[in-house]
Amino acid sequence: MYATTTPVESSSPLAAVDLVALGARSGLLWRSPDVVLAGLGSVIDLAVELSGDVTDVQAQLAAMSGSDEVDLPGTGPVAFAALHFDAKRPGVAAVPEVVLGESEGVRFITTISAEDDVSDAQRRASDLIEATLGQELMADPHEVRLELSRSADSWRDDVVAVARDTIAGSELEKAVFARSLTLHGSTDFEAARIVERLAQRFSTALLFSIDGFIGASPELLVSRRDRTVRAHPLAGTAARLEDTALDLAAVEQLRSSSKDRVEHQITIDWLLTELLQFSSYVDAEPEPSIVTLENVHHLGTRVEGVLSEPPASVLELVAAVHPTPAVGGNPQADALELIRKLEGFDRVRYGGPSGWFDGQGNGQFAVAVRTAQIDGDTAHVKAGVGVVAQSDPQAELEETQSKFRAMLGSFL
Repeated sequence: MYATTTPVESSSPLAAVDLVALGARSGLLWRSPDVVLAGLGSVIDLAVELSGDVTDVQAQLAAMSGSDEVDLPGTGPVAFAALHFDAKRPGVAAVPEVVLGESEGVRFITTISAEDDVSDAQRRASDLIEATLGQELMADPHEVRLELSRSADSWRDDVVAVARDTIAGSELEKAVFARSLTLHGSTDFEAARIVERLAQRFSTALLFSIDGFIGASPELLVSRRDRTVRAHPLAGTAARLEDTALDLAAVEQLRSSSKDRVEHQITIDWLLTELLQFSSYVDAEPEPSIVTLENVHHLGTRVEGVLSEPPASVLELVAAVHPTPAVGGNPQADALELIRKLEGFDRVRYGGPSGWFDGQGNGQFAVAVRTAQIDGDTAHVKAGVGVVAQSDPQAELEETQSKFRAMLGSFL
């Protein structure tokens, strides 16, 4: 197979295509501040196992590289992947036959075809784009019923309180616990509508739709552009309040909270240690900043470094840093064991890495939080919190409620 990437001229109808609308309808979408990708058509599946040899996956994609007149991150052959939280569980990366995208302000189109079939592939790409944008979207369900996997009181008392007391009496610093709820619609949910609402409500989020798994994550797990590696971990949360004075006070309380600062620093220190093995230089901002979203505030710290030569691919970096203490805990093995013991459900892809990678090893992966898995008339939504020895179980419960609202507002 042979990938061909060409720039889209400003006079072309493709220059005016809304990439989010296109990807929302096709079911393969990534949007970040600097890269937007919409995948269409039949796909080639690549098996991905983060606990195995990911360099082989990267080599398979690189083997499809062909003519690339743009040569930016996200051009050439591209794979979309929403991987499991359990790094030992095999996943799949989808390589679509067509990608209409924008990288660093440059619009382009990539087609994958037999080497002697490039012109036919480009004609098919135009037909696919027109047909996808012309799809009539289904109406929202008239009724939606919510079902909790366990009661709020039980989760607070039998999960968070027990975890807090276990951590206080052990060498564990932190473990992350999630709640799960299921939405049952009177008819099927239209994923494209929900993705477009998320795009509007969370304009700065990392937006994705991959195989029915949709999300608007505020957290960059890791990205790689040539030799530059970046991450933007978040840990520590306060709900946004309607009263301006009270909201400002909540922000200051978050900024000065020893509990939240300790939780946040655990993730920063861990990330720096893991990335250093691939880097000639890596560092973090000296102080966390406040990251404000529609429904919550977070503590966030930008991490950036320069990869050693030859630079590791983004998949290698993902395999090294997932799961961070922001979604697992620290020490990792002990935290994951406590999660398995207390949480009581399969996270599947919640908290896992979701994103894209290209044939050059570049890519971007979000931590898959603020997500939903849509399966016809059913949608699964999860929300989690970091638990430390100083945690207040009631406050942790209220934090999950704030995080649930981020997704539920686009369904209901």
